[in-house]
Amino acid sequence: MHTEEIVLLNTADEAIGTAPKIASHHRDTPYHLAFSCYVVGPDGRVLITRRALAKKTFPGVWTGSCCGHPAPREGLRAAVRRRLGSELGLTADSITSVLPGFRYRAVAADGTVEHERCPVVRATVSDVSTAPDPSEVEDAEWWTWAQCLALADRPESSPWYRLQMAELAPLGAPPDWPDAGTGGLPPALAW
Repeated sequence: MHTEEIVLLNTADEAIGTAPKIASHHRDTPYHLAFSCYVVGPDGRVLITRRALAKKTFPGVWTGSCCGHPAPREGLRAAVRRRLGSELGLTADSITSVLPGFRYRAVAADGTVEHERCPVVRATVSDVSTAPDPSEVEDAEWWTWAQCLALADRPESSPWYRLQMAELAPLGAPPDWPDAGTGGLPPALAW
């Protein structure tokens, strides 16, 4: 059985090693590489998901479309495409870097910590039919941008969602988010 690995980072966001994903998330989770993705359909709606209730970290919270961890030596676009396919049954038409410098640290009610350098991307899709993996996703719904903004004020949203929305809201509606380029991505992550 394959054990998913995360990429560990130093304070300069350089790769310093790897560790098993599941065993690494606890009260003293090391700083590591991740990503968040917001999927936008042809009508401008955003796919918002609720994390599976059985997930180890932050179960049952509402958040963006998809998040994950790039594997060692895996580029950001490849990681996003992999997770969109396996978690939601989606194929991205395009992927754009939106918040390449985003990072956060959050503590769950049970004391589990997330501590991530987590570039945020927008993926566009023309086919909006989803096939969520129930071990990852409890619910998946297409929301208007106004509904997405309102979720940021509700306690059932993930801490990283609230932090991301504070930076995304000033950019306007998701179809209008500017391409932030790849210059701000961490050195440990290829585009």
